[in-house]
Amino acid sequence: MSWHPQYRSSKFRHVYGKAASKDKCYDCVPITRNVHDNHFCAVNPSFIAVVTECAGGGAFLVIPIKQTGKLDPHYPKVCGHKGNVLDIKWNPFNDFVIASCSEDATVKIWDIPNQLLKRNITTPRKELLGHARRVGLIEWHPTADNILFSSGYDYKIMIWNLDVKDAVLSKPVKILDTHKDVVLSMSFNTDGSLLATACRDRKIRVIDPRAGTVLQEGSYKSHKVNKILFLGNMKKLFSTGTSWWNNRQIALWDQNDLSVPLLEEDLDGSSGLLFPIYDSDTHMLYVVGKGDGNIRYYEISPEKPYLNYLMEYRSHLPQKGIGMMPKRGLDVAACEIFRFYKLIPTKSLIEPISMIVPRRSESYQEDIYPLTAAAQPALTAQEWLNGINKGPLLVSLRPGSGAVNSLPQFLEPEPLVNAIDLSMQRGEVGRLSLEDKQKPREIEDGGRWLKVEEKLPINEKMFLSNGFDIFECPPPKTENELLQMYYRQQEEIRRLRALVIQRDVQIKQLELQIRNFSTNRGNY
Repeated sequence: MSWHPQYRSSKFRHVYGKAASKDKCYDCVPITRNVHDNHFCAVNPSFIAVVTECAGGGAFLVIPIKQTGKLDPHYPKVCGHKGNVLDIKWNPFNDFVIASCSEDATVKIWDIPNQLLKRNITTPRKELLGHARRVGLIEWHPTADNILFSSGYDYKIMIWNLDVKDAVLSKPVKILDTHKDVVLSMSFNTDGSLLATACRDRKIRVIDPRAGTVLQEGSYKSHKVNKILFLGNMKKLFSTGTSWWNNRQIALWDQNDLSVPLLEEDLDGSSGLLFPIYDSDTHMLYVVGKGDGNIRYYEISPEKPYLNYLMEYRSHLPQKGIGMMPKRGLDVAACEIFRFYKLIPTKSLIEPISMIVPRRSESYQEDIYPLTAAAQPALTAQEWLNGINKGPLLVSLRPGSGAVNSLPQFLEPEPLVNAIDLSMQRGEVGRLSLEDKQKPREIEDGGRWLKVEEKLPINEKMFLSNGFDIFECPPPKTENELLQMYYRQQEEIRRLRALVIQRDVQIKQLELQIRNFSTNRGNY
């Protein structure tokens, strides 16, 4: 059994879950009441996106990650779908691009501005029209840029190349027509060369997405699969589902032999779905129960017993969905190895939960933070479509070791600004035109842009709205906070005036020195 091993050495044996304090939660968020079995939440180091209720169509909210506390009831939404939004996913290589799919049978790609939203976003950057019925799942390719997979209730999986100029795409580059029923779950291996799917016909399939062929197919009579997950490079699959007696169940599979599971275990008799989440850096597996407040976590080993139970985070507040922060957004100073964002619709609350390794030292703990996937793609879309495979680019999370953030999505300038002036400013602020924004790889390598961003003076922040940084300082919500911000701005104005006067004096002194110097030269 994998539940309670007696003696076992592990760095993560004492990992515990810590819920955020009330002021660091997101309150008054109208979380969707849709019963579709998805996460309904997507997170990156800049934003948290959550599917919400909307009359006459589907919508989701995009909130700056630092803007905690109560949400304004009139906060702008992203609302361009005609039906309920069923899934949302951030682009892993651009923190300002998000994909959404809906019951209206479309997939839309949205540009999120790096300023505070002031009005609803209704026009997507791209619209993908290929499915005949509602689209329930979307997944970005883990290593190739601008490759998106979508799965619909027409039993088809479509592969889209977004690296084109067209705003409306009706023909995917590939259609995988190998399923006889609805696809419930999709998962990539580490380099994205294989796709595992769980289908309503109770079968697990391992597919070569470019060839469109099924490499392995299998099912087990006592395990009705709901969710499937590739366990990194371990050549194993993990699935959650139900048993004959409707108990919640987990199973482990060899990806090269799906006839019989390596391990099968009943968890409990609850009816909610189980979401599996794998951290390939620490080899930890998290099993999140929908409809309850528990998060079980295990450690995966390549040899028997394969699955080693560690602990369980318990809460009396049930979760409807869950979001996961990428590794580059974690607090390494607090030894945080994973962070969940738990959707609690009964309280209209999003609660962050940090998984922490208890350590006394305050220095960087290199043994629990191995190199992790970077926010830059390893391949272009065309390279992957041509058959090239590459693992993800790796970076260190050590503070000061280099930029681990994705390429910022710079906004279109105001219409009054001349395009010629923009090209002159490119080295200073790094704004991209609309055409350049759609194809950032043709302009500069991501690393160079990040170096340009690092060289900017401190007083030239790019994420400013009305004088404050929305990622560091959220807008005031109360009259007291507004007064404090007003006094702060007055103090800043006084300081700047004094600085201007000081500069004027220096300029006059320099003018006087130049005049004296020219006079002395004239005398000689």
